[in-house]
Amino acid sequence: MQPHDARRLTGPNLLSRRPGAVLDARLGGVEAEVEAVIGEWRRQTRRMLDALRWRDEELAVRRFASGASLFASAPIDALYTATEVVEWGWEAAVRAVGGGAGGEDEPDAAAFAAAVERLRSAAARERHPALLALRDAAAARGVAFLADDERVTVGLGTGSRTWPRAELPPPAAVDWPAVHDVPVALVTGTNGKTTTVRLTAAMLAAAGRTAGVTSTDCIAVGPAVLDFGDFSGPGGARTLLRDRRVEAAVLETARGGVLRRGLVLGRVAAAAVTNIAADHLGDYGVEDLAGLAEAKLLVTSAVAPEGRAVLNADDPELAARGSRGPSPVTWTSLEPRLPAAAGLDLAAHLAAGGDAALLDGERFVLARGAGSREVVAAVSEVPIAFGGAARYNLANVLAAIGLASALGVPIDAMARGLAAVRNQDGADNPGRGFLMEIDGFRVLLDYAHNPHGLAALIGFASSLPARRRLLLLGQAGDRDDQAIRELARAAWQLHPDRVIVKELPTMLRGRQPREVPAILEAELLRLGALREDLAYAATEVDAVHQALAWARPGDLLLLLVHTQREEAMAVLRQRRACTR
Repeated sequence: MQPHDARRLTGPNLLSRRPGAVLDARLGGVEAEVEAVIGEWRRQTRRMLDALRWRDEELAVRRFASGASLFASAPIDALYTATEVVEWGWEAAVRAVGGGAGGEDEPDAAAFAAAVERLRSAAARERHPALLALRDAAAARGVAFLADDERVTVGLGTGSRTWPRAELPPPAAVDWPAVHDVPVALVTGTNGKTTTVRLTAAMLAAAGRTAGVTSTDCIAVGPAVLDFGDFSGPGGARTLLRDRRVEAAVLETARGGVLRRGLVLGRVAAAAVTNIAADHLGDYGVEDLAGLAEAKLLVTSAVAPEGRAVLNADDPELAARGSRGPSPVTWTSLEPRLPAAAGLDLAAHLAAGGDAALLDGERFVLARGAGSREVVAAVSEVPIAFGGAARYNLANVLAAIGLASALGVPIDAMARGLAAVRNQDGADNPGRGFLMEIDGFRVLLDYAHNPHGLAALIGFASSLPARRRLLLLGQAGDRDDQAIRELARAAWQLHPDRVIVKELPTMLRGRQPREVPAILEAELLRLGALREDLAYAATEVDAVHQALAWARPGDLLLLLVHTQREEAMAVLRQRRACTR
């Protein structure tokens, strides 16, 4: 039995709506012994919370196949101390059940008193009465409160006011009439998050509203990019929500950030979950699709009663679980006429007055109840749909329509926003489904990085006529061997004539150089690839140069680029310029 990771949870999380600290523990052995340790952790941790006079705080345990997450809520100005509390509880529990060195039993009175004094001193050093006063004043006025180690904010976007954590004003000194929130939408899922965020932002912009977005690519306010990088966690969200130009925010909300820290906000106008597929399983106690669905659906717990959860009815995990949430659901579906799946009946949902964004033949429609169906746009009018061939983007469009509806975007603005995302030269939706022609051959560049996303992309790529097909393939080192082999199996469905297996030097994540490419190559050879049709590239840019050297008129190059997108795009643009 080993503790794995203790960390702060600063917002609503899988174990509680309250902030606190969690300890992830690996638990093996006899079930009775495991239950004994968990029960003793509860007893010892409650004992310490009472001694610290944190009597109103709660404990929670989440079991998973290989262990458990052990949570204690805590005051927001004592979360670092709270991590020490859950660790102390674990150590005391292991000793009490005889698992410690020497089989010691419960700490004696002197040892317990010393631990209490140490943790009281730690909590006193963290204590911040001004922070709590400002939080309570914001809650009393129904506006958001954001805090981190450096800054504290009340309100959101255009209605936000921010101060250094060490220089907080008393509540009476705040100009509360000027403080307000702006509508916020959260977007999560295994694939399609970034595209859905960009489409929703485009529809908000078409409605004349300044949209702020966070994604795995950047933080942006309208057309202005504040910073490039992966900002799909709480830190990026706070940075955006403090920008006083933002009139509405659309936040890509990655599973990792939610599990590490919790949600950035406890109340939002809308939340979308695009799909649930195997990726990053094994992290933070999420070991199967059911656990992953639970983690992703956490965003819907923050939706206000008058808001909407936007969920994909074509996804079995979401169809089975989505109706259990506290908020009204706007379902999306590419196949609304198929029989009800996983207990979900769209016709009954609409008959009961529910909302849905649907693909109706060659049109995107928004249905509000059984008798109201408005056409948003024809598929042919939405450039990233590629005439309907990119079915994964059809699903992303529907999710964005559902979010835009929840955010109050008029139908005509939805249509204009969808038409505006043209991705010419990769600018509108960079790195996702970018198709260009160079010297008689085609290049399709995309970010697909797991079997589910790659299978969807290959469905589109297979619809494009080609004399020969090349695939650029790679994976980060934090996936296990089985997941890496599954990616190779998904790739083989393209029946490529050549595969360039790339290294990702900045994403080895504990692996040795060439270790991941070797696993991919071995699986491709097992599937029937010929050794002479496989190549290795030390970087993504090197791989792009190799692909261009191989290409002939009539070919299709499917380039999966993850870390060097801008450099790869520059190489492609230069080659195209030289051939004009």
